[in-house]
Amino acid sequence: MTQQELLAIKQRFGIIGQSPLLNRDIEIAVQVARTDLSVLITGESGVGKEHFPKIIHAYSARKHGPYFAVNCGAIPEGTIDSELFGHEKGAFTDAKNEHKGYFEIADGGTLFLDEVGELPLQTQVRLLRVLETGEFLRMGSSTVRKTNVRVVAATNLNMRQAIDDGRFREDLYYRLNTVEIRVPALRDRKEDIPLLFRKFAVDFCNRYQMPPLSLNDEATRMLQNSYWRGNIRQLKNLAEQIAVIEMDHQISAETLSRYLPREENRQEIVLRNEAQPQAGKDYSHEIGILYNMLMKTQQELRELKERLGAGHTAAQPLITSAGEPAAQTIIQRPADTEEWANGEVVDDDPAPAPAPEPAQPKLERMEDIEREQIKRTLEENNGNRKVTAARLGISERTLYRKIKEYGL
Repeated sequence: MTQQELLAIKQRFGIIGQSPLLNRDIEIAVQVARTDLSVLITGESGVGKEHFPKIIHAYSARKHGPYFAVNCGAIPEGTIDSELFGHEKGAFTDAKNEHKGYFEIADGGTLFLDEVGELPLQTQVRLLRVLETGEFLRMGSSTVRKTNVRVVAATNLNMRQAIDDGRFREDLYYRLNTVEIRVPALRDRKEDIPLLFRKFAVDFCNRYQMPPLSLNDEATRMLQNSYWRGNIRQLKNLAEQIAVIEMDHQISAETLSRYLPREENRQEIVLRNEAQPQAGKDYSHEIGILYNMLMKTQQELRELKERLGAGHTAAQPLITSAGEPAAQTIIQRPADTEEWANGEVVDDDPAPAPAPEPAQPKLERMEDIEREQIKRTLEENNGNRKVTAARLGISERTLYRKIKEYGL
C-alpha cells in the first residue's frame, strides 16, 4: 500500500499517526476486508479499536449493506440475547411485541461486537452457532432463521486467560480469531503523541474560543515518556483540561506535570504490567486489588516492628491493625527476684521462655485477598457499586460478577 493510500484512509476515518505498527494494522484491515473472514481486534482500552471495523466494512463487498456496532459490555446479561438474536411476543414478561435482533437487521452487512469478552457463556453458545452455520433462533421461537453477517469483534481482555478461567469458550475464540489485529498502546507509538495532542488541542481551542496551545521541548518529552494508562482517550481529556483551565497557553513541563498522574500511580501501573508475565496470568483487574492489600500488609509489618523496638510490658499485648494478637506477651523480670547463694546467682522462678518471633501474616490465596478488598471497599462506599468499581479500577460489570462469585 502506498503512502498516499494510507494517508487517504487515515483522513477518511480520522486516524492520526505515522507509527509503523499503526500503518501495518491499517494494511491488514484493508487486506482482510476483501474476504469474509472473522476478525478479532485486540488492544487496551482507549487505543482506537473502533476505527478498524469501519475500515473493514468500507473496503469490503458489503460496504453498501448495514453496519452496526454493539457494545456487549453495556447491555445487561438478561437482555443481551434479545438484542442480538431478537425475541417473539410473549417470550418473557415485557415482550409485548416481536423484536428483531442485530443479526437479523444486519443481514448482508457487518456487525461489530465490541467488548466481546464480556458476553455471558449462554450467549457465547448462540454466537458460535451463528458463526458456524449462519442460523439462529429468536428467544421464545422454534423457527430457525438464516443470516449472512460478517462479524468483527474487539476486546481489551487477555483472551487466553479468560479461557483458562472458564469465562470464554475456546472454540468461540478460535472462530472469532481467524485474523487478529493488535492495536498498539499509545506508549508504543511515542512518535504519534505530539501529533495527537496538537490535533486535540486545536479542536478544543477552536470549540471554546481559546488561544492556540503550544508545548516547549521539555513538555513534549514529558508527554512522550508518560505511561498513558488510558491511551488516546486519556490524552484527549488532558488536552481539553489544559485548553480550558490554563490561561497561559505556552505550556511548560511544570504546567504539564500538574495534569499527569502522580509518580506513584505510574509505578503501580508498571508493577501491574510486570507482574502479569511473571505469574503467567493476566490479572488485568485483580492485580490492582492485590497490590492494595500487599501495601496494607506491609504497613502493618512496619507498625509491628516499631512497637517491638519500643518494648512492651506484660499488660500490653501486641495487636495488629486487623485486631488480632501479633505475638505472645513479652515478660520483663524485676531485678529483686534474684538472690546470692554461694557466690552464685539463684533464681526462685524458672527462667521465662524467650518471646517468640512476631507472627508473620499468612499468605492468602489471591481469591481471598480479592474478596476481602472488594468487601471492604463496598463497606467504605455504603454499597455504592459504581463508586466501588471506580475505586478498584474495574468495570461495574466485572464488580457485579465478582459480588455474585464471592457471595457478597
